[in-house]
Amino acid sequence: MSKTTSRITSIAQLHSYLHAALQLEHATLPPYLTALYSIRPGTNLDAVQILRAVVVEEMLHLTLAANLLNAVGGEPDLTRPDFVPRYPAALPDGETDFQVDVQRFSVDAVNNFLKIERPRKAPHEASRHRDAGAAVCPSGAAPGYYEIVGSYYSIGEFYDEILRGMEYLEAAHPGALFVGDRSRQVSSEYYYAAGGKLLTVTDLASARAAIRLIAEQGEGHGLSIYDREGELSHYYRFEQLLLGRYYRKAGATADLPGKPTGPALNVEWDAVYPIKKNVHLADYEAGSELRAAAVAFNEAYAGLLRLLTAAYTGQPRLLLDAVPAMYRVRDRLDLLLRNPLPGAGGLHAAPTFEPATSVAART
Repeated sequence: MSKTTSRITSIAQLHSYLHAALQLEHATLPPYLTALYSIRPGTNLDAVQILRAVVVEEMLHLTLAANLLNAVGGEPDLTRPDFVPRYPAALPDGETDFQVDVQRFSVDAVNNFLKIERPRKAPHEASRHRDAGAAVCPSGAAPGYYEIVGSYYSIGEFYDEILRGMEYLEAAHPGALFVGDRSRQVSSEYYYAAGGKLLTVTDLASARAAIRLIAEQGEGHGLSIYDREGELSHYYRFEQLLLGRYYRKAGATADLPGKPTGPALNVEWDAVYPIKKNVHLADYEAGSELRAAAVAFNEAYAGLLRLLTAAYTGQPRLLLDAVPAMYRVRDRLDLLLRNPLPGAGGLHAAPTFEPATSVAART
């Protein structure tokens, strides 16, 4: 592939990439949520604030990805059997040099988060793109689908390709790209959470703005640690936890990457529930109360995914119900984290994030 040639040359390919974007934004949620709620109540207030803010923004990114897919006539579906990865898993944008774990809040977890949100600049061109056939298919996913997506060095590189593909298709087929039903666009009327402005997508300009928001909130803008709205990106928010100090706000004396000079940030790495990493339903004894709790969590999570799918496919008002649905998920997650897992050497139980469709097959 040359540096100027787009991988995306058809609307069908664009739909595949944008569905991968939905999967990508969702794939960060189980690790972030588990780390957040593994923190013992009343401790690590700085870390809780950072993680909670990032989770809210990832939900915003998920909704923006749905708006992008709807804008070009796609069909968001968060209920597909391969939508939720089986952790540990590679990210759906094809990064193959690390896998994402579901684990307790720890130095290892934060380092994992930094890999997820890493800035888009690759060390060299060869690591930026690999041949589509070289893509590694994460467990539980359809091989053909991931072969289409290929591999990218970072989330930013992946979204760069989506934008390039949109620009190519809009130029090649004027007026034939942004033909999706505009009533499916989720607007701020139905999305009250903080974390940035929810943008509707109706043309190339609004698509470009939505993609910019997603990429910059994650990794920053160019060489800056802030996005264009002056907010610290996810990568540098997480980095603060390892460096033990906040970055100063954007401005004339803004801090440089890796060199925060703001107030101290205190982290108690041991003030967490010692949950088992990447737990699966098979780790729970059949007929036990913990297995029933794990199944109940999976059913609640599957319900949330069904709700979001309905909200993204013509019933945007249902997004208002996502908040209470998230609380139900949180309560079931919290019940698992507080209980030791028999036979796990003192480690605690954890959610498995296996949708109800796959839970039945493993019960």
